Amino acid sequence: MKRFAIALFSTLALATSAAQAVEYNQVQADKSQIAFGYQQMGVSMDGSFKTFSSQLRFDPAAPEAASAAIEVELASVDTGSAEGDEEVARKTWFNTPDFPKARFESTGVRALGGNQYEVAGKLTIKGTTRDVVVPATFTPQGDTGVFEGSLTIQRGDFSIGEGAWKAFDIVVNDVVIKFRITAAAK
Repeated sequence: MKRFAIALFSTLALATSAAQAVEYNQVQADKSQIAFGYQQMGVSMDGSFKTFSSQLRFDPAAPEAASAAIEVELASVDTGSAEGDEEVARKTWFNTPDFPKARFESTGVRALGGNQYEVAGKLTIKGTTRDVVVPATFTPQGDTGVFEGSLTIQRGDFSIGEGAWKAFDIVVNDVVIKFRITAAAK
């Protein structure tokens, strides 16, 4: 009888934990955003990208098994002015004809406690790939979850700003990429 009770308890415990496992994997693009910020001549500037696609798998009970991939259409940049958008698409900045997309692909996720995580991955912009670690938070909201974070990159590492724009006296080297990705659980 004792063995039966232990087997029954184990089965119920496994069934309960499996029922509680939730994988967030349906990205809701209309509720998500990728933005950036930088300084130009000492003035803070902000922008965003209107078009991007992403795939993710995240179970808060097993964050080490998570994966994410995000592709950003660089020509969808919104700097707040049509002139700025055209300038950034040129060869000296994003060179969108030759490099239409930027890509981030995760290589590992580490839980830091609470809702804090570190997402390691590869960031590719203009044909250059760098290893990055992105601090992020995850907040469940009913049947959806929100991933938020930011990462500072050096634009010079990706040849964003060439020729006369290669110096950092007018446009600083640091660019902060901010994201908010909302995903539904399946």
